[in-house]
Amino acid sequence: MMAKKKSIKDSNNKATSPYSAVVIGTSAGGMAALQIMFKQIDKKFALPIIVVQHLYPESNDFLAQNLNLICPLPVKEASEKEMIRPGEVFISPANYHLLIEDDHTFSLNIDPKVNYCRPSIDVLFESAAQVYSNQLIGVLLTGANNDGAKGLKRIKEMGGITITQDPESAEIPAMPLSAIKLFPVDFILPLQQIYTKIKILTENN
Repeated sequence: MMAKKKSIKDSNNKATSPYSAVVIGTSAGGMAALQIMFKQIDKKFALPIIVVQHLYPESNDFLAQNLNLICPLPVKEASEKEMIRPGEVFISPANYHLLIEDDHTFSLNIDPKVNYCRPSIDVLFESAAQVYSNQLIGVLLTGANNDGAKGLKRIKEMGGITITQDPESAEIPAMPLSAIKLFPVDFILPLQQIYTKIKILTENN
């Protein structure tokens, strides 16, 4: 039986949020989708947000730079052994799988592609589910393949919350559709409503 979710405590022993992190996966159409979402983010949003966007292997950090211009939170590419900090956005570098370790640091590797992708959304989601268990929110956005569906299912199995973009609002609906067909996703929402739902879920209980 999955343990009952407990609110995270701050240094004054006050309840803050029942969740510890948000992971987001996207592919084709993802840059535009992320721009819409990240413009909505409250500058006081306290959880780390960790993103895998499928990128060409030779891509630089243009995605992080672009999102940093519009997001109220600091946005950067994740680095090997970097501590995951609250209130920051971390983007997976091109051509590396991004994993979360038990000590809440990042690990980057060049293991074989998963679902023809590196970085793979499944790799991030599955490692995050292992670490954060029922204190994780997983979000799957627009994309052209099925990467992320199994990882999102794993988040659900570990007691976390799962969200997909409504396929009708997705530039490319294949990715959210693959998750919806695989298991009962908790919330299927238009893109413009996803951050609002995350904010409600993470507010103090």
